[in-house]
Amino acid sequence: MDSKTFASRLRELVKFLGTVKGDLANVTGPPSMLAPCSVVEVGHCWGQRPSVFAAPALEPCPQKRALLVLRWFLIALRSQLYIGVDHHTPTSTSPACCQKPTKASTSIRKPLNAFLGELFLASWTDAPSNCTTSLVAEQVSHHPPITAMHLSDTAHGVRADGYARVEMTFNGSINIRQVGHATLRVDRYGEDYLIPLPDVKVRGLMAGCLYPEIIGTYHIPASSGLVTEMKFSGEGVFRGKRNTFEARVYHRDEPQRTVYQVAGCWSEGWTVRDGATGEVLEVYDVDAPENAPAEMQLPPADAQDPWESRRAWGGVLRGLREGDMRTVVAEKTKLEQAQRQMRVSEATRGVGWDPLFFRSCEGGEHEVFHKLAEGLGWQLQHDKTKGVWRVDEQRVGSAQRPFRGELTPFGY
Repeated sequence: MDSKTFASRLRELVKFLGTVKGDLANVTGPPSMLAPCSVVEVGHCWGQRPSVFAAPALEPCPQKRALLVLRWFLIALRSQLYIGVDHHTPTSTSPACCQKPTKASTSIRKPLNAFLGELFLASWTDAPSNCTTSLVAEQVSHHPPITAMHLSDTAHGVRADGYARVEMTFNGSINIRQVGHATLRVDRYGEDYLIPLPDVKVRGLMAGCLYPEIIGTYHIPASSGLVTEMKFSGEGVFRGKRNTFEARVYHRDEPQRTVYQVAGCWSEGWTVRDGATGEVLEVYDVDAPENAPAEMQLPPADAQDPWESRRAWGGVLRGLREGDMRTVVAEKTKLEQAQRQMRVSEATRGVGWDPLFFRSCEGGEHEVFHKLAEGLGWQLQHDKTKGVWRVDEQRVGSAQRPFRGELTPFGY
């Protein structure tokens, strides 16, 4: 699609959004604005660099571990938020939601709304470091839309568990609010980290080039007593640079003493300095060859379970790749109508949906959150996410395809 056509369709999208009231999370915009990937894939961003994920387990210094967790969080942001952009060297397994932005010409797209029960199972291996990460993600609710994920490196004893309800509104920009959080566990040091899911503004609609901006202050508290504070800003009318941030690591007992300072642009690169001396400790370039993500490993679509994302959305993804919007609409409608009929059938029979790999528990049971969030003004909001979602590791370990017998997203 040429740039003029794309800009024209963006303006159509603005008009469309202006007619929609309330939460946009389950609203489908024009097919031409869709990314060839589903919301359920987004957790891939935390697992595609296995050595970065495992690094805290290999670091004996608690201050440096906190810095490494911040590094993991920052490195994931571009893949997480620059969704559906063009990539210079695509591969058959590279998800569109992790593709590389191309500076000012980049325009992100909206991922497909995940259907209830949709799964995404993938792994990544970094041979030089002998690190492997495995991801299990599931759409555990559709109204409201809630995605749960579990990421692990069992050999190094590192895991991340998270869930999010996404709320979207429009007031000239698209505002994306993520209700939820993640936790990171490093077994070797018995250490937990509370990971925020930042709110995002999608800007550039009238210019015909959509891009994400994180605005606000967020924290990554650790059970060691260390806290990372991140302040995000962005491109303004008269000043500022897109995707800018400043961060510092400090101890709760000495909040005025900065251990590390980090500043830069999360979609391009940043500099790490010693908080006491100002010495430069690292200059990170997102596009450096050594920082490229590992290749994603997952079965071919026809060998996946019917509930796995790439297979379930196969016709839609093919249409998006080929620019065949008629196929996109037809295949997408087929799946969505089947899902609506499944909900009607469940209501008629008086049965509810049972997630496959995740279970909901009461917010009061989440001791890690309540301990680490203390004093930071961070609310759990479990009433908005149908509780706190945690992986059922026994089910993950024993699951075999086909996961739901003869039942598919299209029915029996």
